[in-house]
Amino acid sequence: MNNPRITSAEVAKRAGVSQSAVSRVFTPGASASKKTVEKVHQAAAELGYRPNSLARAMVSGRSRIIGLVVAYLENHFYPEALEKLSNALQERGYHVLVFMAPMTASNIDDVIEEILDYQVDGIIAASVAMSSELSDRCQAAGVPMVLFNRSQDGPEMSAVTSDNIAGGCKVAEFLLAGGHQKIGYIAGWEGASTQRDREAGFTQRLAGSGMALHAREVGDFKMEKAAEATRRMFAADPPDAVFVANDHMAFAVMDVLRFELGLQVPKDVSVVGYDDVPTTAWPAYNLTTVRQPANRMVAETVNLLLNEIEGNGDGPRKIAIDGPLVIRGSARIPQGFTPEG
Repeated sequence: MNNPRITSAEVAKRAGVSQSAVSRVFTPGASASKKTVEKVHQAAAELGYRPNSLARAMVSGRSRIIGLVVAYLENHFYPEALEKLSNALQERGYHVLVFMAPMTASNIDDVIEEILDYQVDGIIAASVAMSSELSDRCQAAGVPMVLFNRSQDGPEMSAVTSDNIAGGCKVAEFLLAGGHQKIGYIAGWEGASTQRDREAGFTQRLAGSGMALHAREVGDFKMEKAAEATRRMFAADPPDAVFVANDHMAFAVMDVLRFELGLQVPKDVSVVGYDDVPTTAWPAYNLTTVRQPANRMVAETVNLLLNEIEGNGDGPRKIAIDGPLVIRGSARIPQGFTPEG
């Protein structure tokens, strides 16, 4: 048996206020006196009233919903970052719908179309490759978008990342200072700007010291592929140090080195990752890594997006935030070494 839906008019009558006062009480950012708020909430509780957010969105033209699209959650950096993004948006009066998508741009069109069908006010795309056509489609729909932890070469779309080039450079300086002579690199998915920039900073700094990569393999940001890449890299003439494009893969690399190949980390080989997810500090890994400044990245992403939604933006911007090298026990520590930044 269905109960009749309580209307705002009934709440207004019970509270002894106008219907517009009820609307203001349940509209984020609207003003109402403390006395009015108390009376309306009491009446709503007594009647079992719930405001109709969709109806309010149709009237105001604003859903106060943000579409958050993410490619994969296996990497521990993303669940934590998504929680921070959701909390930050909720503090500003917005709610989040999460959509899963492939990492490649080729199949994301349907996902974006689905997001737009929900009448979202904006979109945050985390770890997702976007095409310029999709950017144009969102712009035509009046829905601003910000890329999180991913960027693209064109100026059309705002993006917030860590400074991946600087991070790769810091890892190279650290390994060079440790006296390593045969340095390897295990890449992430090669369609990602984060992968490209981390490797670029790393190899450029090595080249500045007259050194080239001793070995290179691709792990696609996946643990199983990183494990396979490690076996290939260490099959013959193994390196004495490895920079891995993210922590998620670095854990697999360390497991293969220690438990399959019988090598000691860092006595036989140094390992450095990127992200500084919570697991890096576990004694089992104690991983030296570059920290992605997630709190600052989230704050910049939310500010960029909401400024565009609320009409205070000044066009697309690309923000790269520097993060420190966090030295732990998985890599040889040069005596007296002090990382920059």
